[in-house]
Amino acid sequence: MNKLRQYFSTRQTSQKMAIPGSGQVANSAGGYTWALDKWGQLDRFLILGSEGGTFYISPQKLTVDNAENVIDCIQEDGVRVVQRVVEISTTGRAPKNDPALFVLAMVAGLGDEAARRVALDALPKVVRVGTHLFHFMEYVEGFRGWGRGLRRGVANWYTSMPAKRLAYQAVKYQQRDGWSHRDALRLAHPKAPSDEHDALFAWITQGMEMPDAAAPASDALKTIWAFEQAKKATSVGEIQTLIVEYGLPWEAIPAEWHGTAEIWRTLLPQMPLGALLRNLARLTANGVLTPMSQETALVVGKVTDQALLQKARIHPIAVLAALMTYQSGRGVRGKLTWTPITRIIDALDAAFYQTFQTVEPTGKRYVLALDVSGSMGAGWVANTVGLSPRIASAAMSLLTAVTEPQVTTIGFSHELIPLNISPKQRLDDVVKAISGLPFGATDCAKPMLWAMENNIEADAFIVYTDNETWYGDIHPAQALQAYRAQTGIDAKLIVVGMVANRYSIADPNDAGMLDVVGFDTAVPRLMSDFIRE
Repeated sequence: MNKLRQYFSTRQTSQKMAIPGSGQVANSAGGYTWALDKWGQLDRFLILGSEGGTFYISPQKLTVDNAENVIDCIQEDGVRVVQRVVEISTTGRAPKNDPALFVLAMVAGLGDEAARRVALDALPKVVRVGTHLFHFMEYVEGFRGWGRGLRRGVANWYTSMPAKRLAYQAVKYQQRDGWSHRDALRLAHPKAPSDEHDALFAWITQGMEMPDAAAPASDALKTIWAFEQAKKATSVGEIQTLIVEYGLPWEAIPAEWHGTAEIWRTLLPQMPLGALLRNLARLTANGVLTPMSQETALVVGKVTDQALLQKARIHPIAVLAALMTYQSGRGVRGKLTWTPITRIIDALDAAFYQTFQTVEPTGKRYVLALDVSGSMGAGWVANTVGLSPRIASAAMSLLTAVTEPQVTTIGFSHELIPLNISPKQRLDDVVKAISGLPFGATDCAKPMLWAMENNIEADAFIVYTDNETWYGDIHPAQALQAYRAQTGIDAKLIVVGMVANRYSIADPNDAGMLDVVGFDTAVPRLMSDFIRE
C-alpha cells in the first residue's frame, strides 16, 4: 500500500517524476519542472542572453534552443516580437543589447512582410550607437540578403540621426565585427538629408580631405576635423586642446596617447558614464585616480548620480561587473594591475542599488532562498566574465534585503547552507562569501521544507535558481502547498530564473506563484506588487 502511494501521488512526488496530471517536462538535469511558454522564454533570452551557457547546456545549444523558440514566436506574431524587443531594449531592462539586436535581425530576415517592415522601422530605437549597427549587420546576414527593405532600414538609421551626433558616432565607433560605416553606407546608399550629411557620407566613404588651417563652420564637420587633427598631433597639449574644444571621445584619440595620464585627466570630465565604468581600472593604474584626488571625487559623484545612471541606461550588471573587476585589482585579460580605491568601491556598491527602480517596502515576511548548487556555479550571466548565476543571485537578493525589514536569507543545494549575508555588508564582500561555498545537488523544495521544520512564518518565498531541480522527494510546488496547509498562511512563491533555459518550478496554474527573469531592472517592483497584491 505504501508502495502504491510512493509510485503515484499528487501531493508528494519525487522530483525525478512528473506530478501526475501536471503537464511537467524533463529538465536538463533529469528532474521534472514546468516549461515556460514561448513568450516567457523570449523574455529570458532578451534579458539574460545565452553566450555563457549553463552547467548542463553549452552556449551553442542554449543559443540554438532560444533561437528556435524565437522562430516559433515570429511565426505566431512577428510584430509582437518586435514590440517586445523595443520595450526591453529602450527601457534598459536587459544587461546587454546583443540579444535584442539578434532577435530584431531574425524578424527582419524570417518574419512576414508586415513583421519585417516593423523590425526595420524599429532600427533607430534598438540600434542606438554604431556598435549596435555593426552587430545587427553581422546578425542579419545570417537570415537574409541585402534587399530593398534592409537597405532602406540601414539608410534610415543614418539619415534620421542629426549630423552632429552622426559625426560623433563615426569617430567613436569606427568598426566592429569586421564592419565599418563605409561598408554600411556603400550597401545602403542613403540619400543625404542635408549638406552636412552629404559631407559626412563623403568623408566616410571616400576619405574626403579636411582643411588643416582652421575648423569648418559646421558643428558636425568640426568633430571630423578634430579627429583628423588628432592623428597628426605631436604633443600632449595638442591632444588636450582637441578634447576640450571639440569633445573627442577616447576612442578617437590615437593609440600612442592611451597610456598618458594627462590625456585621461582631460577626458575624464566629459567621459560618458558607461565608458567611465569600463575604464576605472585604467584610470587608477595610470595614476589619474588616487585616494584623495579631485578626479576621484568627480568619479564618485558621477557614479552615484541616480539621474545620470538612469539617463545613461546603466544596467545593474554593468555596475556589478565593474565592481567585481575593480576590487580584484587585476584585469581578467591582459597584465594590467592596480590598487583599488575604497571610495570608488563604496560608490560602485551604492550605484548598484540605484540602477534598479525604486521600491517601497511591503512590510511582509520574506524568505530569500539562494540556489547554491553546483549548476549555479557554471556559466556567465549576460556573458559577463566571472558573473555566475550563483553570484548574480546573491547580489540581486540584496535588493530585497535592504528594502524589506523582515527578511531571512538562506542557501540551499540538496541541503541547507548557512549564509551569513547581511544587507549592511558591502556588495563585494557578499560576492566573495558566496563564491567560496561548496557545491551540491539541487533541491528547490528545501526552502519550504526548512520553513515547516523550523516553524518559520513567511508571506513569500523568493527562490533564485536555474530551475534544474532534481534531487528531492517532493516537488517545490507541492512543498509550498504543504507549507500553506500546515501554517494556514497563503504564502506566495516567486521564482527568479537566472539562466535563459525554458524551465520553471512555479506552477503556472497557481495564482500564488510567479516566474520572473533575474536581473530585469523592473523585477523588484514587480515582485513587490505581486506580494502586496
